[in-house]
Amino acid sequence: MTVFPRTPSFRLDGRRALATGASSGIGLGAAAALAEAGAEVTLVARRAAELEAVAAAIAAAGGRARWHALDVTDLGAVAAFVAAEGPFDVLVNSAGLARHAPALETTPEDYDAAMALNLRAAYFLTREVARGLIAANRKGSLVNVSSQMGLVGGPDRAVYCATKHALEGMTKAMALEWAPHGIRVNTLCPTFIRTPLAEKTLANPERRAWILSKIKLGRLGEVEDLMGPIVFLASDASALVTGTHLVVDGGWTAE
Repeated sequence: MTVFPRTPSFRLDGRRALATGASSGIGLGAAAALAEAGAEVTLVARRAAELEAVAAAIAAAGGRARWHALDVTDLGAVAAFVAAEGPFDVLVNSAGLARHAPALETTPEDYDAAMALNLRAAYFLTREVARGLIAANRKGSLVNVSSQMGLVGGPDRAVYCATKHALEGMTKAMALEWAPHGIRVNTLCPTFIRTPLAEKTLANPERRAWILSKIKLGRLGEVEDLMGPIVFLASDASALVTGTHLVVDGGWTAE
């Protein structure tokens, strides 16, 4: 008798998820997608009013969401929060910033700000979530939102690229260390997504034309383009995927 295979579930029922940068943009989209897939989502960002509104919108749509105002660069507060509220089965680490300038004009202040949020905060939050899972003897899926710029270079983006290339290496190393515990660690690498973070760049007609010339599908990304990939990486549908990146770039890095 033929054994008929069944597609692993994309559902996240019964799982607890943590989404950072969840007050807007990609983090908000991640939170909505995880909740729609059945997870109980904890929303984290610095802006309390916006978080409260997102949580209310998720609840109105039939999902389950909690929120907590937190600066993820405050490592002590992060450790205390995860210890008190975890363990989390899923992490989507979306908090980030961009300080674009020619490499010759990079200031130490911009370098430090980008490294502090994009890399240092991501490193220690991912570690704390993994620590909680290991202590509870639970498997999990940890997703770091990287960028296509974690795989290539770009003009005026030396610092941003440095943070995202480092995030890629960090993710691979953590995936190797935590695989024996059933903890998967991957990155999501989007192209330019229409979010508040990208507004300044996209408002420049010359830069926008350059971006569209590089995206082979001929359009900017939308937050919705990332929601399916996030659920895939978080769920059992990607049970054998770890230590790698899922690129959602419209073909940018294909050449």
